[in-house]
Amino acid sequence: MTFYKAVSALALSAALAACNGSSSGTGQGEATMVELPEPQTVEERFATLALECVHRPYPNKISHVMTSDDDIATPREMTPVFYGCFDWHSAVHGHWLLTRILRTQPDSEFAAPIREALAQSFTAENMAGELEYYSHPDRGGFERPYGIAWYLQLVAELEESDDPQLTEWRETLRPLEDAIVERFSAWLPNLAYPVRLGTHNQSAFALGLMLDYARTVGNTELETLIVEKSTDFFGEDRNCPIGYEPSGEDFLSPCLMEADLMRRIMPRGQFAAWLGSFLPEIPLDGAGDWLEPGVVLDASDGKLVHLDGVNLSRAWALEGIASALSEDDPRIAALQAAADIHKEVGIASVSDEHYSGSHWLASFATYLTTRRGIAAE
Repeated sequence: MTFYKAVSALALSAALAACNGSSSGTGQGEATMVELPEPQTVEERFATLALECVHRPYPNKISHVMTSDDDIATPREMTPVFYGCFDWHSAVHGHWLLTRILRTQPDSEFAAPIREALAQSFTAENMAGELEYYSHPDRGGFERPYGIAWYLQLVAELEESDDPQLTEWRETLRPLEDAIVERFSAWLPNLAYPVRLGTHNQSAFALGLMLDYARTVGNTELETLIVEKSTDFFGEDRNCPIGYEPSGEDFLSPCLMEADLMRRIMPRGQFAAWLGSFLPEIPLDGAGDWLEPGVVLDASDGKLVHLDGVNLSRAWALEGIASALSEDDPRIAALQAAADIHKEVGIASVSDEHYSGSHWLASFATYLTTRRGIAAE
């Protein structure tokens, strides 16, 4: 299986060179790292970044509702699994990254340190602490929808594995999964309008991840809810203003993430017609310059570096959109050409130079290079 067939040699070498050791981010609380083997693939470089942050508690940005002085606690005390990687959602998808590499490259020399890190995290006691924190009645909106969507993606990754250890972890994660699904299923019908931002609260991206999860675990009730709500939100959309993108702090394209969601929902022919009305700008001549990558002028800034992420997420969305069209659709060449450009720029940006990016960009890059959101070819 080829996991990065469209990545240019330039982007690959840049990514391998950039991830050259332990994270250089500032702040105390560096994770204690065992000596890792020399990475041989770009995904193993991404795994290095995740291994360096999933158990690194500081620096840390918490999203914490307090109801009394008793709620004062450290990140690890509040959420004893997902306390690393700067924030809860990045810790979640850092664990997803490691699980994904373990599944897609099971013979990697990184398999042993990955298993060790995941075993440290996924204990029954730790997950009970996560469930207790999440279930607090005053935290109903905790990490909704972005973080909880990544958690369900982590569960889906474990669900698809027949590895005994991963199967055991899947069961350990089930109580929090059930609580998330129950709470989200009660909330989604009350969302009157989609959130069309290019950041964490965006509806389309989270619904796409959650739909993939629902289908993986066979939760037809959740699948139906997401399909119906997404159709109501987006089914009649036309002329998405992609020329206005990106905004200055985007890491998700509102237009492309919506299209990437709808290709999961509509039959091929219906989606092709919908896409023609939704994004009529897609050229028919195969050119890739119709969509220019985002530019980061200061990668040490935690908000501005989001644009490195928008290049990665645009690339996987473009590839996903192309995958849903008939082989003879004349738009595929331009979609793939733009995806290649964004992929090269995006992967080259994944490094350990600044913790502002290293704590999360590798997860986006892994989602892209392993084609996680695209049906097996």
